[in-house]
Amino acid sequence: MSLFQPRRELGRTGFKASILGIGDLADRKLPLSTLVETIHRAMDAGLNLIDTAPAYEDGYSEEVVGAALKGRRSGMFVIDKIDHHDKPVAPQVEGSLRRLGLSEVDLLVFHGVSDLETWHKLSGRNGGLAQLDACVKGGKARFKGVSSHNPDVLKIAIESRWCDVVMFAVGPYVDERFTNDILPMAKRLHVGTVCFKTFGSGKLVADTSGYNEPLPPGTTISGTRLTVSECVSYTLTHDPDVTLLGLSHPHEQAEAFAAASAFRHLTPARMADIRLRAADAVRGKGECWWNPVS
Repeated sequence: MSLFQPRRELGRTGFKASILGIGDLADRKLPLSTLVETIHRAMDAGLNLIDTAPAYEDGYSEEVVGAALKGRRSGMFVIDKIDHHDKPVAPQVEGSLRRLGLSEVDLLVFHGVSDLETWHKLSGRNGGLAQLDACVKGGKARFKGVSSHNPDVLKIAIESRWCDVVMFAVGPYVDERFTNDILPMAKRLHVGTVCFKTFGSGKLVADTSGYNEPLPPGTTISGTRLTVSECVSYTLTHDPDVTLLGLSHPHEQAEAFAAASAFRHLTPARMADIRLRAADAVRGKGECWWNPVS
């Protein structure tokens, strides 16, 4: 039996998703076969949702996902993104499908819609939302939504009833409006939630400026780190539909899978302690771009 049996519906999509999803793993320093093996290891454990985008390593992420899904597409929920909000949608979608080697994905989202002006342009007459609707009607995707680092954008996007799924940050170091306002609203309106930044781009669990990039020379840091288990348990306690994890190494996967398998809801006091230490853990490690200025 696989480690993670599908256990919950992803909003109103009807898809029963695993609590953990497969985040971006693209790394041009590693052979394609190694990255595919990493994805297969997660799929073998029962993870059945995978996320990618054209912007991740200039399309390499989509190529990796496409290679991993060959012969294994059935039962997987595939998310891809539209990166350029001011350009026609259809050619971007066609490019993504070509790199994936697929005729359709499950969900297409506008990537990083993080200011209200962009949302209003997308939702205007013949704007991006209408163009994506046409792609869905044309069989290029089954569902649609947005990813955003701005709670104000997410609020209006969810209230519009246009989004089937929204993507945003939930973790020990995120703006609490994501968890206190946006997550309950999405659940109430049956909009799916796929959440990222559990590890704060790695800043919470390692000495990095993000995504395994080294800290600038002479950086002074506190030395505080959170454990993988603390980060995973914190996010799962907030109960998004799916928690996306970019896990590039076997030991990282093993730790995260063990934490999710043994998960028990954390107490408010424990959650508060983790948040406090998370704020210390990111200090000196550069911008946390997923947190808007309040």
